[in-house]
Amino acid sequence: MKKISILVPIGAVLGSIEGPRQVFSEVNKHLIRLGKEPMFEIKLTGLTKEVSITNDLYKIHPDKLISEISKTDLIIIPAIDGDIKSIIELNRDYYDWVTEHYHKGAEVASLCVGAFLLASTGLLKGKSCATHWLSANEFKKMFPDVRLVEDKIITDENGIYSSGGAFSYLNLILYLVEKYAGRDIALFMARAFQIDIERRSQSPFIIFNGQKDHEDLIVKKAQELIESNPGEKYSVDQIALKFAIGRRNLERRFKKATSNTIIEYVQRVRIEAAKQNLETTANNVNEVMYGVGYSDPKAFRMTFKKYTGMSPIQYRAKYNKEYSMNLNELN
Repeated sequence: MKKISILVPIGAVLGSIEGPRQVFSEVNKHLIRLGKEPMFEIKLTGLTKEVSITNDLYKIHPDKLISEISKTDLIIIPAIDGDIKSIIELNRDYYDWVTEHYHKGAEVASLCVGAFLLASTGLLKGKSCATHWLSANEFKKMFPDVRLVEDKIITDENGIYSSGGAFSYLNLILYLVEKYAGRDIALFMARAFQIDIERRSQSPFIIFNGQKDHEDLIVKKAQELIESNPGEKYSVDQIALKFAIGRRNLERRFKKATSNTIIEYVQRVRIEAAKQNLETTANNVNEVMYGVGYSDPKAFRMTFKKYTGMSPIQYRAKYNKEYSMNLNELN
């Protein structure tokens, strides 16, 4: 039987504790209905016998303290809510325990912004990781030695897993169910909990808000210039000249402050403007393309898909209410 330890950290989000517990418990029930042995032993695992979460709205009584668990096969780190740095410090006693059990053979999975706690163990250094797209900039600043993949819902590297934002953690839980119990069981759980099992990207949900939590005034002015008119075709040299700064110096400072190159920033601002246009207007795709500074349809489609995971036409069909209603009427 595989032993699962779901951590109950201070500042945890209740749903990301109860969600995994429910899914793994349902796997056991389903196996019993099939005349098979249950597969998982699930324990809520804490630092104390009682943990208050969500501003003391809920109290959780873990099944075990970390000191009482000598062996575990899978450690799940749930999402957290509140001041990240304070929560990291409050849960410091978990980190050596997680690291020790990982080196003894346990696998470790973080859910959503639980990635901050996983990264604090040092186990993610040099590895890929996903988290909620809203927390991406803060994560990059705090853990520059981790390869954050903003668009992914699931990462799997050397027995360490992570998930994208919010309820997409359920996709990771299904991924683990499939790994341990097989595809058929995972498909049953997907149907039982009504989860889209094949979803692997959070790109369609990302809203790009340029990283402005920095003190570099020249970079902020460059950001404002780019954002003020997404359709304007500024080159890096033109931006540097406008602010009387060398190109290489501007590129270095821009990357340091925003975690994006200038070209990436321009692309993301343009695609964000295109998304808004596709969501709210009846402009055709070519009109949208020209409006945000692209003249090559292929380049526009490729860049749009890079940042959203779908084509402009697919995006409009999914997110433009009037367009979707018209399609439904035609059908």
